[in-house]
Amino acid sequence: MTMQLDHDQLHRLLDTLRDSDIQEFRLEGDDFRLEIRRNLPGQAVMAPVMQVAAAAPAPASAAEVSAGSPPPAAASSRSDLLEITAPMVGTFYRAPAPGEPPFAEVGSRIKVGQTVCILEAMKLMNELESEVSGEVVEILVDNGTPVEFGQVLMRVKPA
Repeated sequence: MTMQLDHDQLHRLLDTLRDSDIQEFRLEGDDFRLEIRRNLPGQAVMAPVMQVAAAAPAPASAAEVSAGSPPPAAASSRSDLLEITAPMVGTFYRAPAPGEPPFAEVGSRIKVGQTVCILEAMKLMNELESEVSGEVVEILVDNGTPVEFGQVLMRVKPA
């Protein structure tokens, strides 16, 4: 069964969840994943699955747009590497919590669906999953650093 949500259905769902006591909610379809985790009433964020640079980037929502500087220019890109980019504005975290081991290190082998980092947006922690399998050859962002939509986070040599 294919799951699709139109704009009005999404708004009705978010309104219903906003008025409920539900603190965490996940809904997945063929081409989207909606995760809502909240600590304060009325906060919600849509966390798209990790995009690979070769794929068309998802459009930024109004909540994801900030009046900051453009993403830092990536260093010269090697054509044999795939780039994992930030699907939203947020703060980049390499590990699930302070003092815990990082999700991925340079030299780590990752697979499709594996969590590679967390992006915090509006006090919500969004786990980002890889859409590629291979070896992490570069991690371009320091832990705790703010990132922009589309900014390259990691480069992976495909398996």
